[in-house]
Amino acid sequence: MMIQPKIRGFICTTAHPKGCRQVVLEQIDYVKSKGLFNGPKNVLIIGASTGYGLASRIVSTFGNEAKTIGVFFEKEADDKRTASAGWYNTAAFEDIAHRENYYAKSINGDAFSDDIKKQTADLIRKDLKKIDLIIYSLASPRRIHPKTGEVFSSVLKPTSGSYENKTVDAFRGEVKNILIEEATPQEIDSTIAVMGGEDWEMWINFLAKENLLAEGVTTVAYSYIGPELTHRIYKDGTIGKAKEHLRLSAEKINTQLKKYQGRALLSVNKAVVTQASAAIPVVPLYISLLFKLMKDKGTHEGCIEQIYRLYKDHLCASDGLHSDANNQIRLDDLEMQDDIQEAIVALWPQINSENLNKLTDIEGYRHEFYRLFGFHVEGIDYHAEVDPHVKIASIGV
Repeated sequence: MMIQPKIRGFICTTAHPKGCRQVVLEQIDYVKSKGLFNGPKNVLIIGASTGYGLASRIVSTFGNEAKTIGVFFEKEADDKRTASAGWYNTAAFEDIAHRENYYAKSINGDAFSDDIKKQTADLIRKDLKKIDLIIYSLASPRRIHPKTGEVFSSVLKPTSGSYENKTVDAFRGEVKNILIEEATPQEIDSTIAVMGGEDWEMWINFLAKENLLAEGVTTVAYSYIGPELTHRIYKDGTIGKAKEHLRLSAEKINTQLKKYQGRALLSVNKAVVTQASAAIPVVPLYISLLFKLMKDKGTHEGCIEQIYRLYKDHLCASDGLHSDANNQIRLDDLEMQDDIQEAIVALWPQINSENLNKLTDIEGYRHEFYRLFGFHVEGIDYHAEVDPHVKIASIGV
């Protein structure tokens, strides 16, 4: 079929296999260009198919020559629909990794479930024996609790009154005001249940019980704080409550891992274009402005640059970690530089639909969004017929 992007709200419902492969290859080439470092060799990545999780898998393999197991929930192509971008990303990653004789296997299913945890444990026991690095990078709008069967859905709302600010329709180029009502206590609790740290704790507890954690094991969950401009909808909103729960979970996991001489960390990453960030009101407009300022300054980074820096300068650094008082690695340091944030505060009130292209990098935002799904990738003929049915080598074997 000829595959073109189909945008519905903040979601693209199609993905291009060749485009996704090229994006993965570009990230691999970036890591190879930076050179090897020495770090954990048996790596489990929970949420491994897109964004920071995919970047973690690429850096682990091609920067550190590690064996990786990736867990994710993606959809294969059928007669009417393309596969999801994460499916194509993983198929490309595994194919390239296997061609270069690296171990890489994947498990597709609900990472919140006991069944997927058990499948993962069985594979670790069979192939790797023990895990020395666990990356937790799940981003899901919904969770079925494995013990109670209760279904939780997350919301993106303020927690202290209604919230009004400007946002952008990136594809129409329209800046408009948005009013979001205050979350109910139940919505806050549900968002914490989906995006907080309970499942991270469950993974670590399960792997410990199965005797699959290596001495010195490290686990890292990804988080975000952002500037004061977005605090009402992010840091102080429902998602911020979930991130605080994630931080408290890191403290509990740290206590548990002491017997392994291990550690649990949060990596507070930079704002980037992901399927998750595209859904958050206000944030796409902030990212568009941030991109312009950081590109002008020469400090802009995407997922792969961020995660290579996380591994090279922190997780695997000879001089150890550089974390804050809350045991957080601040990879958002370049985003949060005073001159960048002061410029954003000054420009924010001025932005409207007429000057959007001049004051922000909305075009760069759109470009990065399309690339998430394998579109707008240089060298790909989007008018050519392409087979949407692509296999992931290790799934179904």
